[in-house]
Amino acid sequence: MIVNVDENTRETADALAEFVPNVIVTHPLGPLDNFALYRQIGSAFGRLREAEALCAEFEVALREVKKREYRPRKIVYLIWKDPWMTVSRDTYVSRTLALFGLQTLPESSGARYPKLSLDEAWLRDVVLVLLSSEPYRFREKHLDEIRDTLGKPAHLIDGEMTSWYGSRAIQGLRYLSDFSASL
Repeated sequence: MIVNVDENTRETADALAEFVPNVIVTHPLGPLDNFALYRQIGSAFGRLREAEALCAEFEVALREVKKREYRPRKIVYLIWKDPWMTVSRDTYVSRTLALFGLQTLPESSGARYPKLSLDEAWLRDVVLVLLSSEPYRFREKHLDEIRDTLGKPAHLIDGEMTSWYGSRAIQGLRYLSDFSASL
């Protein structure tokens, strides 16, 4: 069984360990953590060759990202509504977006997924708002609400491509390269 620190509680992992012979706990905090993750899972399942192939494919995608220069932009990446929530800089999402010059705000937070109100003073520094497709499914109607309230450009973004680590991260790098170029 594979569990993740952000998605599963310690109590859940402990309960699973009582009847599942092997529980693998993951907690990637940035894109480069995918290398260790591929190898960890490849080792656990006797698929080291496949894991190394994923590492090689991820390295190619990462090199392509690093070939381009990205204009730095301060953004807020919304993941939830009622209450509004975003991501801290200490998350996989934030560190992945940073590869593309997209610096998430707030700069610091006591929570990994902080709540916010749309009248926060720090939102004045935001130049772009991204509304994720997960875990909350933002839609076109939410773009108008954000644009009207904040007076900032807003775009929908595929949350799977920004937050799903593992094999999906390879496709995510390519997606974000195209996405950031379109902004």
